[in-house]
Amino acid sequence: MKLSNYYIPTLKDAPKDADTLSAKLMIRAGLIRKLASGLYEWLPLGLRALKKVENIVREEMNKAGACEVWLPVVQPKELWEESGRWTFYGKELLRFADRKEAEFCIAPTAEEVITDLVRKDTSSYKQLPVCLYQFGTKFRDEIRPRFGVMRAREFYMKDAYSFAATDEQANTWYQKMYDAYQRIFKRCGFEFTAVEADTGSIGGNFSHEFMVLADTGEDTIASCASCGYAANTEKAEIKKPEDITINPADLKPMENRPTPKTYTVEDVAKLLNVSTSQLVKLLVFTADGKPVIALVRGDHELNEFKFKALLKCNELEKASEEVYSQVTGSPVGFAGAQGLKEKNPSVMIYADNYVKNVVNGVCGGNEKDVHTINVTPQRDIKVDVYADLKMASAGDLCGRCGKPFSFKKGIETGHVFKLGTKYSAAMNATFLDEKQTSKPMIMGCYGIGISRVVAAAIEQSHDDNGIIWPAPLAPFDVALVAIDYDSNPEVKKQADMLTEALEAKGISVLLDDRDERPGIKFKDMDLIGLPHRVVISSRTVADGQCEYKARAEKEAVRWNLDQALPLLLERLKH
Repeated sequence: MKLSNYYIPTLKDAPKDADTLSAKLMIRAGLIRKLASGLYEWLPLGLRALKKVENIVREEMNKAGACEVWLPVVQPKELWEESGRWTFYGKELLRFADRKEAEFCIAPTAEEVITDLVRKDTSSYKQLPVCLYQFGTKFRDEIRPRFGVMRAREFYMKDAYSFAATDEQANTWYQKMYDAYQRIFKRCGFEFTAVEADTGSIGGNFSHEFMVLADTGEDTIASCASCGYAANTEKAEIKKPEDITINPADLKPMENRPTPKTYTVEDVAKLLNVSTSQLVKLLVFTADGKPVIALVRGDHELNEFKFKALLKCNELEKASEEVYSQVTGSPVGFAGAQGLKEKNPSVMIYADNYVKNVVNGVCGGNEKDVHTINVTPQRDIKVDVYADLKMASAGDLCGRCGKPFSFKKGIETGHVFKLGTKYSAAMNATFLDEKQTSKPMIMGCYGIGISRVVAAAIEQSHDDNGIIWPAPLAPFDVALVAIDYDSNPEVKKQADMLTEALEAKGISVLLDDRDERPGIKFKDMDLIGLPHRVVISSRTVADGQCEYKARAEKEAVRWNLDQALPLLLERLKH
């Protein structure tokens, strides 16, 4: 492919609103353009990389025994009402009415549609198990789209769904998909890990995320080198700290202290000259509309995923200022749990395990610009439930073996769920077993963000000059830079011959035949980041040579032109 005939509008600088490295490089390299908030156009070069990912995924899904389908993007309200998600899914679900006032949504996922499809034609255990998958556009109306195509409102993904008659069949398909994902991400050339994860709005019994490791990743992974357990910090199980024995003689009486203009944990700790670990934060939520209170240490963050799982609620939201004050009797930011049960016996108080060991700590003083010192939760707060409610952080111990966690950053690119009967029971997707008893099908759900994978590849592999594509995902295999292509017949001849010979071997070549200065050509090719670069110029052909440089390497080498093809083919094997 000649670059003069190809649409690659590279840019010297990225737009100011590009908020991640991959977004900046994808826009600068001419892979994508932004249409509106969270909406991106994929240009020819970006689309080639996208299709490389899609082809790898399709091959491995077919190898695992799944069958490809194509499902509508527009989905009827009635199916979502059957599953109970029409209102539960929230404002991310883009709803609309057609000209007949029938209500629909734009698919953010496909559990309802695929369940409806299978239930229509499956009635016996003899027809199970089955696994169907598709590639398609999804839309989630994110309130703050960010990170380029990694958290866009419209995105391209592969989603697969298995239906089984028994737990054994369901577990077999889960393992098949888990293994297929391992192969997919290895073939993509990634450094990655699979971790236990929260099931989120999809629901289900358990799940694993596949994380591409990158220092710029938006997710944090807690891993234990001792037992091999790994999970994202939303899911990571933390060992319960040993309960300390409190000597009553060490306890001091509670006392209110003025804390004007102190609005953060750090400000309060500095003013009172205490560690942030001595503070107890009080947070008010509504769980399915009912107010609840969570307590965590000042140096810890509440894990809302764990809290929601503990409460077994459908929706968990931070309370409004009005509800906060009604529940605590205090202005926002200054509530303390000491004595709260006496004032409001019906409110449930949940506390992280670490709160139990705070002695002579600090809480809100239940009035504006006041905090209470010498609060000891075991003495002064009536906690209903202690549990693991904090986000995993440095110093935490593995909940499985008790050894220290280590932490690294990652980008979620795939997720496998065991759904159980969440959707099949709600939507009456049943079958008759061997005894002719009607039972709900046992489901699994398996997704890969195809567009996210492209961005993740760039986040993991780049340098100051641009993208460094892993070979399996590169839009073209070889960049052939021809200098003096139009003015030197020998350069044109040698460049065309090498291009034709490579393409005859199934190697894709981007031939830069533009009438541009060498520096511009080299900068563009480094930015685009193809794995292999060959330079043919008036200077090299005069010596019967060309210049080769791997994108990931610093030094270029000279090759004789008659050896360029076999040497390059050898390089392409690796």
